[in-house]
Amino acid sequence: MAVGGTKPKPEFSEAESSAWVRDMFGRVAPRYDLLNRILSMQIDRLWRWRTARILKPWLQPQARVLDLCCGTGDLLVALEAVAPARYIGADFCFPMLVRTNEKSKSPLLEADGLLLPLQSDSLDLITIGFGFRNFVNYRSGLDELLRVLKPGGHLAVLEFTQPPNGLVRSFMGFWNRYVMDPIGRLVSGQGDAYQYLPESVSRFPNAPLLAQMMSERGFAEVSFQYFDAGIVALHLAQKPR
Repeated sequence: MAVGGTKPKPEFSEAESSAWVRDMFGRVAPRYDLLNRILSMQIDRLWRWRTARILKPWLQPQARVLDLCCGTGDLLVALEAVAPARYIGADFCFPMLVRTNEKSKSPLLEADGLLLPLQSDSLDLITIGFGFRNFVNYRSGLDELLRVLKPGGHLAVLEFTQPPNGLVRSFMGFWNRYVMDPIGRLVSGQGDAYQYLPESVSRFPNAPLLAQMMSERGFAEVSFQYFDAGIVALHLAQKPR
């Protein structure tokens, strides 16, 4: 389990890993939504909707909300549908932002989550949907998120995790290897991408460990809840007042 950050190849530096991930997402962007729908059987939409509903009490009209690693904008659109707020979508992959721009009228920002061009103590809420595991340095990423949040502001990370149930964990391993990998290769034409994506899930810290990392980096009120037998987990945390 890689607790430091994602590494598409063991020999890569952080800079090389970041460049590889950015290029990979740029290549799969045109068919990313289609593959998400096929491989999750539309359940990914439900996960984002449930997250948006849980976060609704924090989505006040004057709240400054950053949807980081917004990808093609599905979580951002779900948040916008639940409540008005001052939304910003951000991603470090420009082709993904092009797709987001087709769905959302919120301002968009091309930015790396490890070095956000935002003032300290400036955001009320940061959301990340299925993007945090692609950070090349998880602890530095949490430090940066803590920096830009206002005291009392919240962080919400929706991410794939290791199911606590062994049978579910075995099924997901089978699904990733024999369903996700070949279908992803066929539809996207990007074999390395759909080898990396399931591998990045298996290497990512499990939900209790990620919660522990959040607490160690200075977040308070850290909690998480599993969705659908622990396939994904929603982590919630707050910057101390």
